Amino acid sequence: MAQTQEYIATGRRKTAVARIRMTSGTGKIEVNGKQFEEYFPTANLQNHVLQPLQVAKGANTFDVSVNAHGGGATGQAGAVRLAIARALLQTDETLRIPLKQEGLLTRDPRMKERKKSGQPGARKRFQFSKR
Repeated sequence: MAQTQEYIATGRRKTAVARIRMTSGTGKIEVNGKQFEEYFPTANLQNHVLQPLQVAKGANTFDVSVNAHGGGATGQAGAVRLAIARALLQTDETLRIPLKQEGLLTRDPRMKERKKSGQPGARKRFQFSKR
């Protein structure tokens, strides 16, 4: 019984977390049990997720199974993109330079700012009344 090599990686973006399992295969991507195109319906999100595979020229060489939760569609797409880039790095360390040049290995630190007490939002203040 031949064991196939499996690469596991995690990606995060905003409040979204994506855990992936990447194996050699035919390029099938499955997100939370659904087809990739069904889960990310817009072409913009699909291209965002596929970017690391296109940079590594491995679009049809790996099967990716994704478990994504938290956040919205854009945050999850960014989390999946980071996870795929990290898994590709495990397959071949020489991919670090092209992935790094495209900014695919950098975790985006931008988060929603917390609401402060005594005001209606993070930055918004209640209306000031002089008299």
